[in-house]
Parts: sequence; structure tokens; C-alpha cells
Amino acid sequence: MLKKISALTLAIIMALTVTACSGSPISESATTPTEQTTTVAVPYETVKTENKTNEQGLADNIDDGTILQTWCWSFNTIKENMKDIAQAGFSAIQTSPINQCKVGENGGMQLQDKDDSTNNGKWYYHYQPTDYVIGNYQLGTEEEFKAMCDEAHKNGVKVIVDAVVNHMSSDRSAISNNVKNMDNPFHSLGDVKDYTDRKEVTQGNLLGLVDLNTQNTDIQSYILNYLKQCVADGADGFRYDGAKHIELDTDDAEYASSYWDVITQNGAKFQYGEILQGGADKLTAYTSKVNVTSSKYGDSILAAVTNGDLSVGSLRDYRVNGVDPSKLVTWVESHDNYCNDGSWASADEATIKLGWAIITARSGGTPLFFSRPNGSSTTDQWGNNEIGAVGSDGFKDKDVAALNAFRTAMIGLKDNILNPMDNSEIMMIEREDKGAVIVSASTQETALTDVETTLSDGTYKDKVTGREFTVADEKLSGRIGAKQIIILYN
Repeated sequence: MLKKISALTLAIIMALTVTACSGSPISESATTPTEQTTTVAVPYETVKTENKTNEQGLADNIDDGTILQTWCWSFNTIKENMKDIAQAGFSAIQTSPINQCKVGENGGMQLQDKDDSTNNGKWYYHYQPTDYVIGNYQLGTEEEFKAMCDEAHKNGVKVIVDAVVNHMSSDRSAISNNVKNMDNPFHSLGDVKDYTDRKEVTQGNLLGLVDLNTQNTDIQSYILNYLKQCVADGADGFRYDGAKHIELDTDDAEYASSYWDVITQNGAKFQYGEILQGGADKLTAYTSKVNVTSSKYGDSILAAVTNGDLSVGSLRDYRVNGVDPSKLVTWVESHDNYCNDGSWASADEATIKLGWAIITARSGGTPLFFSRPNGSSTTDQWGNNEIGAVGSDGFKDKDVAALNAFRTAMIGLKDNILNPMDNSEIMMIEREDKGAVIVSASTQETALTDVETTLSDGTYKDKVTGREFTVADEKLSGRIGAKQIIILYN
């Protein structure tokens, strides 16, 4: 009983803050990054090409396409599934953290305790860095990472690395001397207790994890060199775990730093910070440094598709205090939701797909698709319960692939969202006069008649089912099935 209460308490805390996890130690002889460099701080900007698509037909710029979160997949597993990923239209994949990490529970490889199987591994150990070098026991070696990146690039897919650069492992004895032997490498404020206190949030230990002294220029250079090595090995971008727990240069002078301006000068094309909104998050201020997540919008989308209410009034706004949507990463669920808040039990993959249709059809944000564990369901959270294995087949679903293709085809076109015939169970997302996606959360088939639209006149066939819709004199008509997604463009 005490174990269950402890686990629940931890889950609630994590849901309110940020993902806190762990990884695996490798020999110290292999842990010295490239020599320290001096860096002049400059603001970060996303690197974009002029091309809309690459030769494989995928979005050439990460923020124009969609990202597959290959959660807990090994490098070899990702490589083996790269053709399927590309064929499904994902322009980028996001790995779990690739840093050396704490070896937990004798190196067990289960995602989480399940049934009577306890203390045989946890997914979150790769979120506990022990040194900033590439490779860990959960995902694979640096050479395997390089090979995975090569395969991704052959297929036109970019690689985003989940970077844990706010904290290290809670087990100080596991942390490399490469870090511990630096002068004052960690903050000494103690554990975060008040998540509305900006100083505590940025300078304290999150869930007992040792907080890096991000004001320390030696730490800044060490992290920068790690990120540069990731790019040299093939990474195209980064997700920064727990970004709101790292201070900004605009914070109080007592603890402000240039950390973000330094570490983002790593050569990556696309970088975003994971900010779970709430408390002292200062989300808007981070957009001058990196793109950011819109977690509250994800909550709204998930609630809408779960409850069958797609009212435009509650879903039009991204809930980020006026941040430019081009600076956002959106999701229906992420691993934070899936692991911590219990929503996995109320929304199956078919329901998640309805939300994916909404965020992918819109012009704003860069959608992130979370790959649930293979074999999981609304009655079995962990499924086959194996770190390193491929996730659910949901990423290869025909609707998901068609939606990814739609997004790529609509690059550069503004969106307009509406509830056809004032039906709050149905949403239509138009992309000027070129295309539209219609999403139904209704449990019954619905006839759409003379719906005002910006689509050009003509006959359109749904890209998956072939259902016909007609547009005449700016009026759309057709039928949409229960819990169906319609994708229209010529």
C-alpha cells in the first residue's frame, strides 16, 4: 500500500512540473567531450530553407511538418522502422534522451512496474544524466545513433534529440567526475517546494534531481559541446526537457544567466523547450530563446475529443498568451500526459487520432505525435512493457499518414476553423481555397448541406475512404461518418 501511495504522489508531482527521469553510466574513459570553447551569446532563431519539401516529398523544414515521438525506442528500432516513418509522412522523429544515464534496477528494461513485475527497470532513468556523452544502456551506442541518423536522412527525415540539460541524476555517486570535478557545478538551493516561486523553480532540485549550475561558464561550455557533438553525429534539432526550470537572462539579476544564448549556438536547425504551463513558467519570455510547447492547448484538444465537444470557441485559441503560433509545438498527448495523468485510460488511439486531425490540419504549431507502447490499451497502460521496442502501429494509421500529407501540401496557407451547420460535434479546418479537413466526434453519420466554405468549386474525394464532397458557389455538401476524419484537397 505504501508503494502505491508513493508512486501516485510522485506521478501527481511530475504532472504538475516536468518530466524527471534517468539514464545509464558508461566508462569514464570515453566521457570527455571536445575541448572547451568560448562563446559570444546571441539570440536563437530557427534555421529554415526556402524549399517547402525535400526530394522525398516530406516537409523540408521541421516546423512545417510533423514530428513522431519515438518514445523509448532504441536507435536500432528507429532505424529499422525509418521507411515506415517516412511513408507515414513524418518529417522528423524525436528520440528519448541519448545521454549517458543512471543504470537503474540492475539495468532492467521494462517501461514501468506492471502486475507482479517490480523493480525491473523504468523508462525514466534516461532522464537522469550521469555525463554528457552520447549513448546509454536503454537506447544504444553512439555508433548506433549515427547509423540511425544516416538512415533518417536517406529517407528525408530529420532527427530531434531530447536534451536533459537542466539537471543530472539524483544519485550523485553515479555522476561522472568530468562534471563533479568542476568548480561549483551544481546549485545548492535544495529541492523545489513552491512551484510559483521563480527562483526555486529555476535554481532548486526538481524532484530531488541534482540541478546544474547553469550560470557556471564551464557548465555552459560542457553542455554546448555535448549538443554540438549530437549535431555532428546527425541531430537536426533539440527538445529541451524541463525548460521552465532553467533561468533566463531577463530573470532577477541574482540568478539570471546567458545559458540559453550559449547552448543554442550548437548548429541545430530547430530547437524547442518543453514548458508544462503553470506556476512560474514565464512561457512567453522563453520564445525569444527557443520555440515552446503549448501544453494547455493539448489539454483542451484531448478533453474536446474525449468529450465529443469540438466547439470552435474553446479550440481556436492556442492558450499561450498571444505567442506567435509558428513558435509552438503542439500535441494531443505527450509522454508526460501518458505516464502521469491517467488520460490514457479514457482516450483510446482512435480518439487521439481525432485530436491529431485538428492540430495537424491547422497552420499554427508543429504537431508532435506520441507513439504509445506497443500492445497498450485503455485497460493496459504499458502493453508489452519493453524499453527499446517499437511502439504502437498508430503512427502508420492511414488517416494519420493522410493528415501528415495534407499538412505538407498546405505549407504556407492560412487556416480557418468552424463548426459546420453550428454542430459542435463537427469541426472543419480550411486552408484558404486549397483544402480542408473535417473531423466528427459524433457517434452517428451526419449530412453536411450547403456549408459555407472557402474551398474552390469542384468535386473532392476523401483521401482515405474516397467519399465525395461537392463545392458549388462556395457551399460544401457531403456526408461524414461517426467518429470520422475527412481529408479534402486536389
